[in-house]
Amino acid sequence: MSTPRPAAPAREPTNPKVGFVSLGCPKALVDSERILTQLRVEGYDLVQSYNDADVVVVNTCGFIDSAVAESLDAIGEAMAENGKVIVTGCLGKREDVIRQAHPGVLSISGPQDYGSVMNAVHAAVPPAHDPFIHLVPDTGIKLTPKHYAYLKISEGCNHRCSFCIIPSMRGDLASRPVDEVLREAEKLAMGGVKELLVISQDTSAYGVDVKYAAREWRGKPYQTRMKALCEGLSELGLWTRLHYVYPYPHVDEIIPLMADGKLLPYLDIPFQHASPRILKLMKRPGAVDRTLGRISRWREIAPELTIRSTFIVGFPGETEAEFEELLDFLDVAQLDRVGAFAYSPVEGARANELPDPVDEDVKQERLARFMERQAAISTARLEAKVGSVQRCLVDAIDGELAIARSMADAPEIDGVVQVQDGRDAGLQPGQFVDVEILGSDEHDLYGEVAV
Repeated sequence: MSTPRPAAPAREPTNPKVGFVSLGCPKALVDSERILTQLRVEGYDLVQSYNDADVVVVNTCGFIDSAVAESLDAIGEAMAENGKVIVTGCLGKREDVIRQAHPGVLSISGPQDYGSVMNAVHAAVPPAHDPFIHLVPDTGIKLTPKHYAYLKISEGCNHRCSFCIIPSMRGDLASRPVDEVLREAEKLAMGGVKELLVISQDTSAYGVDVKYAAREWRGKPYQTRMKALCEGLSELGLWTRLHYVYPYPHVDEIIPLMADGKLLPYLDIPFQHASPRILKLMKRPGAVDRTLGRISRWREIAPELTIRSTFIVGFPGETEAEFEELLDFLDVAQLDRVGAFAYSPVEGARANELPDPVDEDVKQERLARFMERQAAISTARLEAKVGSVQRCLVDAIDGELAIARSMADAPEIDGVVQVQDGRDAGLQPGQFVDVEILGSDEHDLYGEVAV
């Protein structure tokens, strides 16, 4: 009688694997983080290559034509390399465009539709088992470095700017309860985050839709309102940076918080233009003189204030004189950081119906003049910081340099501070350091660790 052989050890089941492509703005990035967190909670592994993935999720952007093209290219690449693709995000609102280019995608859903994404993943690759939820960090899965994070406070927008289709994609304003936002921020702080970047479609309008309802956090009531939110966030001792702020009068209320060091002296305000007529055609606030006056008052209260903005040149009907008004606005406003793009028609935008479109060559010529004018302003404002000491947050070590950002620099969109002796000083990502500024150029500052 033969001796029975021991049974071979059971093979551990492998988790299904998901590839993920995230495109678009920080608001879309937060959507991606939420989907990725849920995938990990349900036991899916996240992989970096198409070949390793059982299915690929592409979170798209669809705001302007170049973003649509980029999204369609990304979907096409995923289809070619993997073949099993789930599409979500802003371009998902235009299913016909996606289906025409890529009829074989498994599923299409719009922004913030996390349930549809997860249902599509389940259908394509069922979860292997119920995982231990504690394997996922309390802060969820983040696509940013550990020391900073985006904090989305609302979805959608109540404005109907004629060049924009965001409301048709993301809906009307829907503010998150203030206590929920503050608890998320608190978790991020406990997880090692040093900087919060507050984002939404319209940060100034936070709470309008819920009539500024009060909620309790840490035993204290807070209204669902921008100022109250900022006061709560200031209790965490982090750098807090505000993005997408419309220049409403109540923005004045948060400037003293910046002067007192409770909030970063930084405002990202999309002015878009400076001609009252063009602003009216854009369906944007048009009191330019009052805006300039308020900028001046803000700087009197908080002299370190950095203002970043974006503009559109070559909007339908824009005359040379109106473009010159925009250049004059730059000279007076002396904005620190500015981005601009030439107007391009976006499918579904009401601006497409406006008469007198600007010739493409004229648009590009105006854009070049605009950026040349602003480059001189930015260069001079950075040069004025030479000789000062700037508090900075280190993002990375690159050879001998530490790549850091001052209070005036948002990640990805603004400049950096190159710390020449960063490696020798033993600096690490996520560390605060005082830097003596020794030089500057059009975009960046250069310096050494202050002694």
